[in-house]
Amino acid sequence: MASSWEKAVVDSSDMPLYVSLPESGGPVPGIVVIHGQSGLENFIKDTTHMMALQGYVAIAPNLYHRDGPDCKDDNPTRKARLRDTTIIKDIHAAIGFLKNHRQVDRGRLGIVGFCMGGRLVYLMSAASRDLKAGVMFYGSSTMQPYGEGPSPFDRTPEINCPIQGHFGADDKNPSPEDMRKLDAELNRYGKVHEFHTYAGAAHAFVNTGSKNYRPHAAALSWPKAMEFFSRHLVG
Repeated sequence: MASSWEKAVVDSSDMPLYVSLPESGGPVPGIVVIHGQSGLENFIKDTTHMMALQGYVAIAPNLYHRDGPDCKDDNPTRKARLRDTTIIKDIHAAIGFLKNHRQVDRGRLGIVGFCMGGRLVYLMSAASRDLKAGVMFYGSSTMQPYGEGPSPFDRTPEINCPIQGHFGADDKNPSPEDMRKLDAELNRYGKVHEFHTYAGAAHAFVNTGSKNYRPHAAALSWPKAMEFFSRHLVG
C-alpha cells in the first residue's frame, strides 16, 4: 500500500487529493472518501489506507480547498461557506481522477462519507451516474441544502446506486427520526438501500479521533460496509 498527495484543478483552485493505492496491479475498483466538518484529518487518511489494504484505490478530496492553504478559520466557519453546487464539482473532479487512473476500473466506483461527508454520499448518489455504491455514516443535515437549490433529500428520485447507511441510536443529527424519514423516502421511490443502527452510539462513532468513538459500533459497522462494497463493486 502506498499513499501520496495529488491534486485536481477545480474552478482555478488546486484541490488536494490524498490517494492510497493497493499493492495489486489492476484494474481495481475505486472509492471516493469524503471528510466531515473536521476536514481531511488523520481518520480520513487512515480510511483511505484501509480501503487500499482491501484492494481498492481510495481518494480523499479536500473540500475546503477554495479557502486557500493559509486559511486560519475554524472548521465550522469553513463548512458554512460550502455550497452544494461547488461540492458537486469537487467530487466530480475526484471521480474524474479515479476514472483516469491507470490502476482503476472506471466502471466500478463507490463513495463513502462521514457526518457532512455522509450527507454528500446521499447527494452524489443522485448527482453522479458514475457511482455504483454509496456508504453513508451518520449523514447530517440531508434535508437542508447548502446554498441555493434542492437538498439531498429532495433529490431522492434521482438516486441511481444502492446506498448503505450507518446511524447511532443516540445521535441528534441525524436523529432516529431523520433516519426513518430517509428510509421512507427511499422506499417511496424504490431505491435500493439498507440501514443499520447501533445502540450506545452517537455521532462520529467510527472516528478514532473523536471523543464519540465507540469500538463496538465501529467493529459492527465496518465489516458491513466492506461487504457492501465487495457485493456491488467486486461481485
